[in-house]
Amino acid sequence: MAAFLRLPVGPGHLPCPHTDSCPDLFSGCRDAVDQVHLADPSGVGLFRHLRRSCSKRFQEWCCVILCFSLIAHNLVHLLLLARWEHTPLVMLGVIAGALIADFLSGLVHWGADTWGSVELPIVGKAFIRPFREHHIDPTAITRHDFIETNGDNCLVTLLPLLNMAYKFRTQSPEALEQLYPWECFVFCLTIFGTFTNQIHKWSHTYFGLPRWVTLLQDWHVILPRKHHRIHHVSPHETYFCITTGWLNYPLEKIGFWRRLEDLIQGLTGEKPRADDMKWAQKIK
Repeated sequence: MAAFLRLPVGPGHLPCPHTDSCPDLFSGCRDAVDQVHLADPSGVGLFRHLRRSCSKRFQEWCCVILCFSLIAHNLVHLLLLARWEHTPLVMLGVIAGALIADFLSGLVHWGADTWGSVELPIVGKAFIRPFREHHIDPTAITRHDFIETNGDNCLVTLLPLLNMAYKFRTQSPEALEQLYPWECFVFCLTIFGTFTNQIHKWSHTYFGLPRWVTLLQDWHVILPRKHHRIHHVSPHETYFCITTGWLNYPLEKIGFWRRLEDLIQGLTGEKPRADDMKWAQKIK
């Protein structure tokens, strides 16, 4: 075991199975070691945790590489099939794709913020807990690298991207001509969906953003930083859409989320954000 561990990672820390020259592919492993060691100084379960962490990292890399390869492949085919007569429907599809992606981001965000508990099997730790922790430390997301930030979203959008690529390889030019506006809509929806976490990360980043990102935020093409701060005012009950943020104001004006919460509470008796409040009280 000593030969396998090789190098320590610092005073009081258990060593990582990678050297200090560990490639970025497994750069999250050393952090995982520290976290597990703090919770379990005996080291029991350390390598099981490391195996999960490194497997997750490898999965994220695979998803990002495959997703962006498919995006490039599909974009090339869309550009080759483009015709001027498609312009009105393509513009409509782009706007509709952005709006639906924004709504879906809000629906997922609202669901994870409002319902459930970190104690739930499977989804509790993997899905709900990051949302609870984000309200306690909103800037933690800015310390995630590109792969960690976007890996899960790339996994979600793989299926529509693969389906689109399959159509480009199997459909006739005439069929693709008819499908073109629809495929542009799907492509835009998947692009905004893929980059939702990255856009969310940028909305919490106040230093060092590229000029083109701040321009997109200022023009409200993507979620602006000032706009997203509204959500982070306790009790975090509004402005859930985090892709473009276009739908936040209209949904708030009609009381969409509040009405939906009242309906679910009436049917189930569950109180909205009860678990989120418990987490906030732990910190206090």
